[in-house]
Amino acid sequence: MGLIAMSERDLQRIEVLSKVIDGRMTLVSAAHVLALSERQVRRLLERIRTGGAASIRHKAIGRLSNNRIGSGVRDYVLSIVRERYWDFGPTLAAEKLAELDGLTVSRETLRQWMTAAGIWRSRQRRRTFHQPRLRREAYGELVQIDGSEHRWFEDRGPPCTLLVFIDDATGKLMQLRFVRSESAFSYFAALELYLQDHGAPVAFYSDKHSVFRVAKKDAKGGQGMTQFGRALCELNIEILCANSSQAKGRVERMNQTLQDRLIKDMRLAGICDMQAGNAFLPTFMEGYNARFAVAPARSDNLHRPVNLALDRLKDILCKREQRYVGAQLTFSFERQRIMLEETDITRGLVGRYVETYAFSDGRLDVRWKGHSLPYRVFDKDQRVTHAAITENKRLSDVLSYIQERQEQLPRPKVKTNSEKNGYTPRGRKPGRAKDFMNDPAVIARRQQALSDLDAAE
Repeated sequence: MGLIAMSERDLQRIEVLSKVIDGRMTLVSAAHVLALSERQVRRLLERIRTGGAASIRHKAIGRLSNNRIGSGVRDYVLSIVRERYWDFGPTLAAEKLAELDGLTVSRETLRQWMTAAGIWRSRQRRRTFHQPRLRREAYGELVQIDGSEHRWFEDRGPPCTLLVFIDDATGKLMQLRFVRSESAFSYFAALELYLQDHGAPVAFYSDKHSVFRVAKKDAKGGQGMTQFGRALCELNIEILCANSSQAKGRVERMNQTLQDRLIKDMRLAGICDMQAGNAFLPTFMEGYNARFAVAPARSDNLHRPVNLALDRLKDILCKREQRYVGAQLTFSFERQRIMLEETDITRGLVGRYVETYAFSDGRLDVRWKGHSLPYRVFDKDQRVTHAAITENKRLSDVLSYIQERQEQLPRPKVKTNSEKNGYTPRGRKPGRAKDFMNDPAVIARRQQALSDLDAAE
């Protein structure tokens, strides 16, 4: 007869019914154990006596479903899917089959057909795996940097961005700083603190944010480097950009850890703003590194001392650009018109390029061969350019700036068409016309005029 596959439920029924047949259990007890009615237990006992234990199995096991879709319909649907909907998911393909082709097939059935035919792969089969990258061997060889925008102070303060510097070899937090958004100036400030505390590392590892990498390949200025990249080049520090977020997974996982541990520590400390948060960060880093930092494979410290004067470092960590001086000793800078004061030096700068130094505190210094030039701002209108392209990571900062400007500036008055055309409204008011013949004021003026006329005669 061969082997007969049976479910665990069927095996339990055979065991209980065997006890009833042998007289070791009553029919009522068997019905209670199997959660069946006494009538159904009698039916099962009769099937065992006539057909044996194998008759307990359900009669529909191994048979095709009465509601199955024919193989011809299945092949026809798959031919349409291959022809028109080969890159559709099962849900969308089922909708389009019903809408455009008049074929009603459930999403799950279509998914099974497409998977069996090799047209669709499940999310688990489409999953890609990233091989883990080993840590660098020496401390200071590679430092991963990133910014994480989050509600770091929960409901106690506005959202902001945390700049994270983490050593790849040890997993040590090197620098943390709360800023309004990821910008060149915010990274300049964090880099200055990093250089003062640790020195210059071999390289930084970042994402493809425009602070670190020029997005346009055909950019005319900047020599293919951003302002942050130019500063690192002058400091003899390399900047590398990861091709995916998994490549710099150490700093990405650190962001998740900080969004848990740091937020709760600041909640316990009652910190509500960036200033108090930046004062708290050194204590947090010290405790975190003492617990979780690991020893590097090599004991070398590849950080190099930065032997630069403070003024020289400030000149490096700023935005430097070249501007063409026109015939009127003027040039454009940040939607402003800068006019150079006429001196013996500036008279010869027409048609030449001067260098602008923009600092984080808002100061602007114009220089020619290292000499500062006096100037004045001709146009002081600063505002966000209408329909300006704004990156996602700077959106919060830009919106805050726009809101501040809108609160300071008065609301513009919108003129009507009559006001634009110079129309002067008359004294007549809407409604029924005034009866001047019976108006007492008009009658008094008319009588006065008549009396003046009689007196003149």
